Amino acid sequence: MAKNALLEIKRSLEAHVGQKISLRANGGRRKTVERTGVLEETYPSVFIVKLDQEQQTFKRVSYSYADILTESVEVMICDDNSQTRIEYVKA
Repeated sequence: MAKNALLEIKRSLEAHVGQKISLRANGGRRKTVERTGVLEETYPSVFIVKLDQEQQTFKRVSYSYADILTESVEVMICDDNSQTRIEYVKA
């Protein structure tokens, strides 16, 4: 079941490659890290985000699809007027 969930998350992200996204990730010790960038590429186990240059010191970050499944990373696709959250809905 978890494998199907990861595949579903991967497919939903693949549809948004090249679009601007907003990330909210657990930074440890009660810290939350918020970043924005462009969803650059998806791989079998991870996805890569190219961060906005003026905002961050890192150029790229990667997260696994399991991070979304376990809710340690929240990904929101930034459209013109709204944001769509990528998540796995547990049945």
